[in-house]
Amino acid sequence: MRFSIHNYGSVSFYLASWQTFFRFILAILVCEVSLYFNDVYDFRLISARSELLVRLLRAFGIACFGLAIFYYMAPDLGFGRGIAVLAAPLILVLTLGWRLIWLKNKQALGSVERMLVMGTGPTGISLVRDIIHRPELQLKVVGFLDEKGENIGKSLVNPGIIGATADIESIVQNERIDHVVVSLLERRGRMPIRQLLHLKFAGVRVEDAHSFYERLTGRISLEHLSPSWLIFSDGFRKSTLLVWAKRTVDIIVSLMGLILCLPIFAVVAMAIWVESGSPVLYRQERTGLRGQPFQMLKFRSMHNNAEKDGPQWTSQDDHRITRVGKWLRRFRFDELPQVINVLRGEMSIVGPRPERPEFVSMLEEQIPYYGLRHSVRPGITGWAQVKYQYGASVEETRTKLEHDFFYIKHLSLMLDFAVIFETSKVMLSGRGSK
Repeated sequence: MRFSIHNYGSVSFYLASWQTFFRFILAILVCEVSLYFNDVYDFRLISARSELLVRLLRAFGIACFGLAIFYYMAPDLGFGRGIAVLAAPLILVLTLGWRLIWLKNKQALGSVERMLVMGTGPTGISLVRDIIHRPELQLKVVGFLDEKGENIGKSLVNPGIIGATADIESIVQNERIDHVVVSLLERRGRMPIRQLLHLKFAGVRVEDAHSFYERLTGRISLEHLSPSWLIFSDGFRKSTLLVWAKRTVDIIVSLMGLILCLPIFAVVAMAIWVESGSPVLYRQERTGLRGQPFQMLKFRSMHNNAEKDGPQWTSQDDHRITRVGKWLRRFRFDELPQVINVLRGEMSIVGPRPERPEFVSMLEEQIPYYGLRHSVRPGITGWAQVKYQYGASVEETRTKLEHDFFYIKHLSLMLDFAVIFETSKVMLSGRGSK
């Protein structure tokens, strides 16, 4: 429909129509999904202008293709050629423009919060490293305070130690500190309780390093993590209603997935059989809920007798993986048969990935609190899978456990849906596979 600048009646009728409402909703939804799957909302990935332009062009190209399919199936939902020709370049220019403004002046998102780290504990140091690499947080770490005041001037990360914990009140006032993060190596007898209370009631934000690290990174740091923090920390609740709702979602999603993926199952099974024969499915013992073993199903991605020398973690460019297996692992298709494990009640759609009993025994000896991850059903995908790489060493497994603890603490259906969306993005991009 063509509009004239004097034809206000036609414009009002067009905008008031329910079809126009659905046209806008469809276009916005398709564009948002495309931008999300191309990581345009992740400021850490678009710090370079060339990268930003490529991602935006790709996102809007995919969005236009998707809308074209919808408009072909339902022509009445289309805006018309005139509006599309005007809107497409305008949206691209405006979207690119404000992101370039943000990249040029990162303070455009608001004032910078000045932060002080009280103590020189490893959690605080790791926290500052993450902050330095994430300028979009709008946080400026002014410095550290030494527990004994003996290392003033020493550089820890950047900045270094600027004073002693005993002088925290004067330093906060002189440096105009907004946020104090407590990361003491030893708190007993060294925590300046009275000074921190004065700062708290003066409006300065005071926070434990573990809590802030958790909120910032989506992990619970295991460094100097005490049982008391786990016991008294908020979260880690699993109500009967939540457990029932999660199980209901598991059954519905796994049934739908099984039905929709049957054609993929057939193609994958044929490809495996043609390349390396039978068996097509691979059964492997894993540790599940409350430490109970179960047989996890996967499409076989390795040669037969791949573990004739005993269990071992998968490495980069592992020679045991078949050609079909590399493709299956890249897009996570080898995990699809685990919907059967979900229907059996052995697994969930979302949860910590189940580990082999041989590795569990070893990891429980080397990583504190490792056995606590078995307090929930293991999952086909999980928070650690979408936020971290494949774990193939004790250190990498430790980092994945930190993500698993975050998931268990904040267990909810909304978090599950967020993980499922992220998993679909990881599957499409093939990130983190081995």
